[in-house]
Amino acid sequence: MTWSVPDASIIIVNWNTRQLLLDCLAALPAAATGIEMEVWVVDNGSRDDSVAAVAAAFPDVFIIANPDNRGFAAANNQAMRASSGRYVFLLNSDTIAQPASISRLVHFLDAHPEVGVVGPQLLNADGSLQPSWAMFPNLLTELTGKKIRWRRRYVTNDGSPAYETDWLDGAALLLRREVVKQVGLLDESYFMYTEEVDWCYRIKGAGWRICYLPTSSIIHFGGQSSKQAATCMKAELYFSKLRFFAKHYGQTAAWLLRVGLQIIFFGKATLGSILMVAGGGRHPTGEQFVRDGGLLWAAIRRRGQQPLTPERF
Repeated sequence: MTWSVPDASIIIVNWNTRQLLLDCLAALPAAATGIEMEVWVVDNGSRDDSVAAVAAAFPDVFIIANPDNRGFAAANNQAMRASSGRYVFLLNSDTIAQPASISRLVHFLDAHPEVGVVGPQLLNADGSLQPSWAMFPNLLTELTGKKIRWRRRYVTNDGSPAYETDWLDGAALLLRREVVKQVGLLDESYFMYTEEVDWCYRIKGAGWRICYLPTSSIIHFGGQSSKQAATCMKAELYFSKLRFFAKHYGQTAAWLLRVGLQIIFFGKATLGSILMVAGGGRHPTGEQFVRDGGLLWAAIRRRGQQPLTPERF
């Protein structure tokens, strides 16, 4: 007996987002009409009965239950190694894929063999656009916190709108299996954040194109797991940025970014202290500035005392 290869292996990493995950899974059949899919859920040690709920409501879903939180990259890699689809689709648990959205992404890659990665249009809960494309980061973008939302029109076979860009948000990404085999899996030295930027950097460097497809829409609520540990996740974000710079731009660029971030966070904590003094010791914004600025300054300073090795995946 021969088994057909699924068109897409849909991989969802979960950490304590039980109801969002169930809603995400429920939307998949309508989003993948006309294609064969397999669905993988990788649970990172949730304590909200996510695994039991998925097993009961969706018995056909493959589940990998980790005893602890292994991070976004490592969890996705587990399922990519185990899955078998022609394409790999990374999807956040806090998303609702709209009807035919995944099918359109698959058909786009089928029709454009030079494209290695395609991502959908992401929408906020109110239906407004959530920009999910950008140029690769540089010192200016990272120190100002402003991404350069570059994209250019990509000529499609049927004339439908599509755009080429540098990198796409990891909330929803469809990749060719051959691309993963060529450039490797996600770099697990990133615990959370920037791993998709790193991946796209390597993929584009290997000669593949990266495209944004606005005819495919997915609602993304955004940051539902990271909100559970907001300050710690902010620190992970900046650690990942430093990792990316050391890996791809060199030690000098990483050092400049670290020093710049320390100056910014120290200034934020100082401003918060001034606001609190002016407010007689009670100033909500000042308290937040002192807390976040101080903690992030200390975290970046500690990380700066450790060598940032430019690992190659």
